[in-house]
Amino acid sequence: MTVAKKRSSTQTLKKSNPASARKPARVKTAYSKDELTEIFRRFSIQRPEPKGELEHTNPFTLLVAVALSAQATDVGVNRATRALFKVADTPEKMLALGEEELIGYIKTIGLYRNKAKNVIALSQMLIDNFGGEVPKTREELVTLPGVGRKTANVVMSMAFGVPTLAVDTHVFRIANRLCLAPGKTPDEVEDRLIRIIPEQYLFHAHHWLILHGRYCCKARKPECERCVIADICKSPEKTFDIPAPLVELPAQLFGAASGE
Repeated sequence: MTVAKKRSSTQTLKKSNPASARKPARVKTAYSKDELTEIFRRFSIQRPEPKGELEHTNPFTLLVAVALSAQATDVGVNRATRALFKVADTPEKMLALGEEELIGYIKTIGLYRNKAKNVIALSQMLIDNFGGEVPKTREELVTLPGVGRKTANVVMSMAFGVPTLAVDTHVFRIANRLCLAPGKTPDEVEDRLIRIIPEQYLFHAHHWLILHGRYCCKARKPECERCVIADICKSPEKTFDIPAPLVELPAQLFGAASGE
């Protein structure tokens, strides 16, 4: 009599859940694992403690500043919010200020009327739904008026120390231009970057990429001669192969952007 072979638990698992047996799809990038580690190692030496350039005093003012920064520059937002946050740095104070008064503070920022409506509405929702506190999860943050995934990621990272990666215009450009994590949408780029950036560098990666794009790998004319990864870079637009000296940048260079 032939005795049927007993299936192993592994075989049973694979049959019941074929997806578990598949390897994760390889992320499209032009760089090896060692090259990726070296890229972010250099960024970490150049800017050991990178900071966001939007001025804020607490999670609420950060949320408002990021929401106002859509299609605007950090420099322009800071110019408007310095006075605003002196009188309205909580949801309660923002509601007391009111939409028309708020417009007076932010009218130098693009789309200011729509942004003012959103800031007042999100302030009300914070009070009604979250006890006046800024929520810490992406799922909750994106329920607020005017808050999308990018804004939520910035707040999670800067206010609450969650290692996320917000893809703004600079990060999107860098990811595609350098063939680092090319993608057609910000969400696609975010997913690919998270999967290729070495874990030990993920927390600061968002700011390193933004600052590299803002001050060095600029949109109109990349300054390749100032780039610390010029020898590793595989961009077809590259004009220089010798990396800039790898030294920590002086603190005064931060916040000096003209608004590109």
